[in-house]
Amino acid sequence: MQKHITSLSTLNWDDLKFFLEVARTRKASSAAKRLAVDYTTVSRRISSLEASLGTLLFEKSRNSGFVLTAEGQRLLGSAESIESTLHMACEQVSGSGVALSGHVRMGCTEGFGSFFITPQLSHFTDTYPAISVDILPLPHFISLSKREADIVIALERPEHGPYVVCKLCDYSLRLYATQAYLDQHPPILKTDDLVGHPFISYVDDLAFSPELLYLNNLLPDVHAPLRSTSVVAQYVAALQGRALAILPCFLAAQDPRLLPVLPEDVNITRQFWMYCREDLRKLKRITLLWDYIRQTTEQNQAFLLGDTRVLSFVD
Repeated sequence: MQKHITSLSTLNWDDLKFFLEVARTRKASSAAKRLAVDYTTVSRRISSLEASLGTLLFEKSRNSGFVLTAEGQRLLGSAESIESTLHMACEQVSGSGVALSGHVRMGCTEGFGSFFITPQLSHFTDTYPAISVDILPLPHFISLSKREADIVIALERPEHGPYVVCKLCDYSLRLYATQAYLDQHPPILKTDDLVGHPFISYVDDLAFSPELLYLNNLLPDVHAPLRSTSVVAQYVAALQGRALAILPCFLAAQDPRLLPVLPEDVNITRQFWMYCREDLRKLKRITLLWDYIRQTTEQNQAFLLGDTRVLSFVD
């Protein structure tokens, strides 16, 4: 018990700021740039924190950088809670300059994150240059409980948890092919004509959500010689002109090389949900980004539903 008290008494709480930046960037050099200090200062502060706590927080690797240990992972959640509490306290007693600054990490599905959210966020950071944003467009679920992100956009509404949740938008998926494919294969005038055509699809048993298995409902016996867990990989494969692919309109409609096939018959609608932890939702920077994403998706409903090929941005 005495050792625990001694560790707390010698702990420099400012070291947690360095710990958070290294955990987020996984590089002491990148953390140093964000904190406007040199590399040795970051390394020294991390060593000081580890000495105060009497434990190793990072495994250091030339290839992987600074990787959190199990103890580091446990500290991360607590450190981020302290950070959130401090930010809320500063917002309550300080001016708008503090409220319009800080760091936000957003998790999102791969296609939506890459082809819609990232372009929109480039405009958001122009408007709020003191707010830095990490976008994690990954083809799997992002865990809020593990503090992997502050805001998540997902295909399914979370069933439980201390979250604030909203339905973000509907979006459409259609069947696409290149002109070269259509010229070199039998004509497709109705859905029955799709039998025998090769498709690009998801790997059924590795799809992270059943919402992605729409091809099975459309054509249960479809021939799909090429499958991928990545919608971006499916999109790139479709551009080769050797198979058909069901793709989100927000991805395929921006590319004039892809043409919709049977757009009235093959038109699938899905939803995106946005959520974040209740304790973070009150932060001004979270509110700003949350409202911005809702505004830009509402403004782009026609684009997301495939009714226009033009992506627009909030003024």
